[in-house]
Amino acid sequence: MAFASLVGSNYNQRDLLVLKELDIDASYITDYKLQKTYSRFLNRAQSKYIEKLNNASLFMPKIKEILREENMPSSFIYLAMAESYLNLNAKSPARAAGLWQFIPTTGKNFGLKKDLYVDERMDFVKSTYAASRYLKYLHRKFDKWYLAAIAYNCGEGRVIEAITRATIDMYVEDNGRNHNKKQISKFRKVIKDYQKKRVRFKELYKVYKVVRKWKYKPDVNELLIVQKGLRRQYLPFESRHYIRKIISLGFMNNREFISSQDNSHLLNQGSSTSTIATIHVNGGMHMKNISEVVGIDYKELKNLNRHIKRNIIPPEAKTYPLYIPYSRLARFNANKGSLKKATYAIHIVRSGDSLGAIGRRYNVSYKLIKRYNKLKSNFLSLKQKLVIPVSPEDLPKKPRFYLVKSGDTLDAISKRYKINLKKLMKDNNKRTSFINIGDKIVINN
Repeated sequence: MAFASLVGSNYNQRDLLVLKELDIDASYITDYKLQKTYSRFLNRAQSKYIEKLNNASLFMPKIKEILREENMPSSFIYLAMAESYLNLNAKSPARAAGLWQFIPTTGKNFGLKKDLYVDERMDFVKSTYAASRYLKYLHRKFDKWYLAAIAYNCGEGRVIEAITRATIDMYVEDNGRNHNKKQISKFRKVIKDYQKKRVRFKELYKVYKVVRKWKYKPDVNELLIVQKGLRRQYLPFESRHYIRKIISLGFMNNREFISSQDNSHLLNQGSSTSTIATIHVNGGMHMKNISEVVGIDYKELKNLNRHIKRNIIPPEAKTYPLYIPYSRLARFNANKGSLKKATYAIHIVRSGDSLGAIGRRYNVSYKLIKRYNKLKSNFLSLKQKLVIPVSPEDLPKKPRFYLVKSGDTLDAISKRYKINLKKLMKDNNKRTSFINIGDKIVINN
């Protein structure tokens, strides 16, 4: 395959700016593997690239605004793209979630709440601030934005190991195998023992602190190199591909297919900061009621606020931020007085009920029911009244009643109303299918 080379007259200053923002030397633009990665994206992913940018057109300006506010490289928008392809609902098998793909522990470390009501890893505003704090922390440690990006992918420990190994290898190559042989052997043994989990990270870090003072400073070329015959490279394959992917996605934004007539609107993403407005609503509000007051589709409001897990604003919060299109802010301000707290149903415990079954019936977490009713255990009593916070559409339909006539059987009634016989028996607290003329049968479907 012929690569769409950026070498020579085919690259421009905006491509070099992507590298400069990441603290990568301009000469890296000629790297064969970078060009190969870039060519693959350019040749195979143009339509997907445009699709994802269009899908993110409402919130993209807000993300770019936050990056500017936090003095972050603008190219880090492509880090988010590499992580999630700008999908606010992105989730991974490793339990990472959201635009910036935080795992629960890292999200918590950088201030993102995760509880019964919210998962702020899915909050595109709060998670962007958290990602900025995390990347700044990594930048302070490594002093290069591209190293911060790689550490974001594989962890700072793996980057420290890579720098340590590469520095020692550069030292040996320059000075020969016998120069300072005792110390080099000792350092390499620590590295090997760390890889085999015989020593803790702190032992590797001691070596790292020593070699960082040497004059040898491995750059992107040394760290991304593949060493023949070694099972464990300086950096994992995924991380080497990751940084090239970020750069390639940045390069793609500088190509003609973006500036063409059909896609020219994408060039203006980020020039306006008025596409998203933040509103503050009282705890206990339901998203359905908010969408009606704001005047937008319920699904659209939920899509912008993926972090709200039960469609109810955290009841214990005095106020909580939500995101709406800026075009709806005036309507919200005019009508916010009509906001109501969530609907609450009263459920009377019947024989066979459990918190889990009640939760499934009302489409809410059993833990939520337990907390609302201040229950200390999962034990329920017959005729106990439980308060269930639900939306109107989640309220169970009021049951109908059927009056048993001569010739009726419970099986025939179940088939007439398309209800499972076992469910019909359970809803009517019947252990057998025996019925009498005049009995009232609850029809709950």
